Amino acid sequence: MITLNQPAPDFTLMGSDKKEHALSDYRGSLVVLYFYPRDNTPGCTLEAEGFRDHHDTLSGLKATVLGISRDTLGSHDKFIEKFQLPFLLLSDEESKVCELYDVLKEKNMYGKKSIGIQRSTFIIDEDGIVIYENRKVKPEGHAEEILEFLKNR
Repeated sequence: MITLNQPAPDFTLMGSDKKEHALSDYRGSLVVLYFYPRDNTPGCTLEAEGFRDHHDTLSGLKATVLGISRDTLGSHDKFIEKFQLPFLLLSDEESKVCELYDVLKEKNMYGKKSIGIQRSTFIIDEDGIVIYENRKVKPEGHAEEILEFLKNR
């Protein structure tokens, strides 16, 4: 269970750069950890483009953006190339980190139920503490909300 003002659970996943990344590797900087359902879908593309378009400003605030989905590294590569994403995407094909952060939810599309990622974002501070949590992310304008939060913290 994720709790504000408590340590973020550590994890290690393979990144789109073909290296392992542990959350603890990012101690000393802010981490914008966002979970999204699928590469190359309209909402996920809109959200990623927002983080792309504000990447320099986020970097200036010492924030590292990490996107997580259950897609393969190959899928991530295509998504990054197609939309020129300047940040890492991590692959959680086994859903372990999604379960750790409790972002898997039952979805109902056209009467068919399935388990999928609930679009969610967490900000982890320099000491590894969760300082922001949003489990009902709307893709449009989300990057701006994150920037506003970071500027006013």
